[in-house]
Amino acid sequence: MRPKTQQIPNLKLLLFGVFFAFFILFLLRSNISSSSKENSSPIFSTSQAKSSNLDDSSARNCSSTCSKIPRSLAQALIHYTTSTITPQQTLKEISVTARILEKKSPCNFLVFGLGHDSLMWNTLNYGGRTIFLEEDESWISQIRRRFPMLESYHVTYDSKVNQADNLMDVGKGPECTALSDPKVSMCQLALKGLPNEVYEIKWDLIMVDAPTGYYEEAPGRMTAIYTAGMMARNRPEGKTEVFVHDVNREVEDRFSKAFLCEGYMKKQEGRLRHFTIPSHMDALDRPFCPE
Repeated sequence: MRPKTQQIPNLKLLLFGVFFAFFILFLLRSNISSSSKENSSPIFSTSQAKSSNLDDSSARNCSSTCSKIPRSLAQALIHYTTSTITPQQTLKEISVTARILEKKSPCNFLVFGLGHDSLMWNTLNYGGRTIFLEEDESWISQIRRRFPMLESYHVTYDSKVNQADNLMDVGKGPECTALSDPKVSMCQLALKGLPNEVYEIKWDLIMVDAPTGYYEEAPGRMTAIYTAGMMARNRPEGKTEVFVHDVNREVEDRFSKAFLCEGYMKKQEGRLRHFTIPSHMDALDRPFCPE
């Protein structure tokens, strides 16, 4: 999730297109809503002829009820059309999550990682709640100064990439495969120090694009992947869409297959995998992974 400076003109064009389309959709919805209210009023049918004779200047004067582009959307448009730094994910990878958000937003979206794509995810989930979890406190401060509307929290990870093999063995034990709330789980892989609301909210989408995992002493994404899977299984009902980025790396590859389950995988695009994990609370005899 941490940004890398990349020149991807097509991706920048896509981002602008997405936000512009969102803006148009917002206006259309507002106009349709206004028209529906007018057409449903009995006064409208009797006064339509009279209203057509109103002075043109009054029609051009926008009242306080006129639709305005949301401030957060305006900021996103300005940022992505003027920034030379593009998100770390590719156009095709972003499109996988964007299509799900198009269907489900406004929804609850949890993102492991805070970066230059965070404003995009927050805006694509306009009206919903998007929370970002970040390991680097100084980076959180920088992003908050630029985008104070983003809701982010600092997270501490105790694991390291060089512990991955041992944690994989631990994850196969009964304390990790049993259905339990990550907050009180006995499994070493479960993240227990997250903000309370992270455990309490029913997440519709979870993106694992952090913490850092490209060197041996880095925290790695072992615990984030496991916890995302258990949050999905522990949901009272329904399904959770889980995305893991950088699956070209060994840890992300092995842990996503083991704890999010190959049987739940819907798609892989580039370095991004998409899993749809059903609740296990409404079917307690459901196996950890589908057979």
